Amino acid sequence: MNNNIGVYICHCGGNISDYVDVEKVKQAIATEEGVTLAKTTIFACADSNQKEMVEDIRQQHLNGVVVASCSPKLHQITFRAVTERAGLNKYNYVHANIREQVSWAHSDNKPGATEKAIHIVKAAIAKVRYAKSLDPIIIQSQKAVAIIGAGIAGMKAAIQLANMGCPVYLIEREYFVGGRVAQWDSLSTSSETGKQIITRLYQELIKHNTITLFTGAEISSYSGSIGDFHLKVNIKPRYINQQCNEGGLQKAIDVCPVILPDEFNFNITNRKAIYHNFPSEYPQLPVVDMVHCNRCGECLKICGAIDLDQKDELLDIHVGSILMATGFDPYTPIDGEFGYNQINNVITLPQFQRLINLNEKKLIFNEKEIRHIAYIYCVGSRQPEGENKYCSRYCCTTTIHIANVTRRKFKEINNYHFTRGVRTYGKQETLYRESLANGDVFLQSYEDDLPVVTSEDGKTIVKINDILTMKKSMEIEADLVVLVTGMVPRAENSIGALFKLPKGRDKFFNEIHMKLRPVETVIDGITISGACQGPKNVTEAINSALSAATKSFSYVSKGELELEPIIARIEKDACTWCGACANVCPYDAIRIENDGQKEYAVINNAVCKGCGMCLPVCPTDAIDLTAYSNSEIESMIDALAQD
Repeated sequence: MNNNIGVYICHCGGNISDYVDVEKVKQAIATEEGVTLAKTTIFACADSNQKEMVEDIRQQHLNGVVVASCSPKLHQITFRAVTERAGLNKYNYVHANIREQVSWAHSDNKPGATEKAIHIVKAAIAKVRYAKSLDPIIIQSQKAVAIIGAGIAGMKAAIQLANMGCPVYLIEREYFVGGRVAQWDSLSTSSETGKQIITRLYQELIKHNTITLFTGAEISSYSGSIGDFHLKVNIKPRYINQQCNEGGLQKAIDVCPVILPDEFNFNITNRKAIYHNFPSEYPQLPVVDMVHCNRCGECLKICGAIDLDQKDELLDIHVGSILMATGFDPYTPIDGEFGYNQINNVITLPQFQRLINLNEKKLIFNEKEIRHIAYIYCVGSRQPEGENKYCSRYCCTTTIHIANVTRRKFKEINNYHFTRGVRTYGKQETLYRESLANGDVFLQSYEDDLPVVTSEDGKTIVKINDILTMKKSMEIEADLVVLVTGMVPRAENSIGALFKLPKGRDKFFNEIHMKLRPVETVIDGITISGACQGPKNVTEAINSALSAATKSFSYVSKGELELEPIIARIEKDACTWCGACANVCPYDAIRIENDGQKEYAVINNAVCKGCGMCLPVCPTDAIDLTAYSNSEIESMIDALAQD
């Protein structure tokens, strides 16, 4: 039992001391059993205090330390590092949260907050008395990273990892790389087009012999844990071995009788069952869409490179870390939402972006020249009714940029923006200024009084009660209505379900902490980047990809990993294997084992997170949790129950 304990109580610059009498807390705990040192400090996390703590631990030979301050999410690692620098095992440190749990929660009751703080610190002292020195779990780590998704985030992360000397498996579900960025000819955050950026990244990517690119590939199953993931990757064939000579491919496409909506152009154009979206799309090899191919054989008569009998390939990949970069989907309006799918000149922003790229001298839609364009903002974001309460952030900037591009490219265009407040943040405000200078009209409404789109006598009318003119009713006759759709999570999200990745309230993949651990997930070894994490523009997606690549590399670079030893432990003799612990474990860290005499539960140390879910369901009390043993928890309860 530890009987030489130091306790530090933080003012947190007033965040705590304004509501908690920290001196009274110090006096109350100074006489607790085992406490030999009790101090208050303005900022416990400050370098000066950390140095003082190191000296205290060394000079007074402390064998237990408690810091009462802010959330352990912020500074538990900080103070563990302090104890290690002083030569004390970091698991002989206990963190007491008296900011979020006390001062912030009870700012209206200073005496009550002080009493609660005393109890929480006493409980931490009771726990540290029973704390034991622990050694981290050491496991071997495969030096390779699998990146799921070859959009701009996935490609950039792959290049970053390759530059650090790490082997990379880049796995893309579609047959071509580039993701959404490949679909945009003009970007608001770059002077390059989306196609130019993807071309540049692809050319850089293929220079690295440590990057293995799989397209038309999906992960069908996986096993293992951080440092030791085993992935089964199913690769669909392209049904084409090489390029046809002398224009044979184009002739094969021309004779193909199957006509389908072109997903690359968001269904405003058609394609054949043999297709290649545009000349700078990579890999350059075309694809036969076997889901819709009728095997008529006409293409085979022209191009000998086509092989309709190719089979799927199943590969096993061994990596130490997985980086998710699966991107987003544009929101698809429901039928009738602002006239969508009911009025024939109502389209979405992604469709409009492709439309202006497909037209050169005149902007034509439905065989009609477009002059008056109405943009309706926040479709699929900031929904007054619906799940998508969040702002997609990129939409205002993209729309205003595209409106500026449209005005420059086509003559006599009039842009009308129906907004709920423009959010062109940062340097992107210059785009808004340009739009205003060019004569674009901005109208604004509240979320409970949205614009209305109607069709009257063959004319499309957009009506709004404009709050910028004291809710004056206005209407515009529009040749084209563009619904500014936000970002939503991928509709096909089997990969998230496979890896049990946590999601936030917005249904995007969720990080542990948006500031302190912005690309890590609660699944050790799996990082997230780009728009699968939430709405991002190109620059933000690249920045998160670089961050995720660096974090993934830290998991695999040394060839071995140190894991937290705070895990569940099972007493084999007491276990009768009822399966209850395995059923409640959210990390699949418990399996059954048979030694020939009995069945019993076994913990996978590399996967267990020490959450404790298994402990209360064990009927024989055969499970204990390292650093949270029954004696530690019971002593904390006794301390909290004191008058």
